Amino acid sequence: MMNQFLTDTEMASLVEAIKIAEDHSSGEIRVHIDSTAEDDFAKKAFAIFRSLDMHHTKERNAVLFYVNFEQHYLTIIGDEGIHKKVKQQFWDTLHDEMTSQFAQENYCEGLKEAILKTGLELKKYFPVDGENINELSNDISFS
Repeated sequence: MMNQFLTDTEMASLVEAIKIAEDHSSGEIRVHIDSTAEDDFAKKAFAIFRSLDMHHTKERNAVLFYVNFEQHYLTIIGDEGIHKKVKQQFWDTLHDEMTSQFAQENYCEGLKEAILKTGLELKKYFPVDGENINELSNDISFS
């Protein structure tokens, strides 16, 4: 286990949720869990987005869930392709739903629901056209 907030089983279920969410869509979803103390979490989240090559997907439709449980920080970064389709209100609502779950210590459930809802939006706007190539790893990353 890499952190005290999610068990190995829960992390495996999140990876499975990512696979389900990406099914029938060209979109890509990643989860990054940070346990460092940062001065500028937003800057770090964007650096992680770039370091994971999320801005290099063919349709610019990658989504990063960046979480620091210890510091109570969550941000969702949708690349320009998906952001143009769903607008800021979608991300704000998702963020509110996640923080509500996190406040009740439902960390896995909060992430899983957000991943699956994001997958529905990706399927709506970026349906698979031919072969569905997984451009990015589904594994959860850590720092």
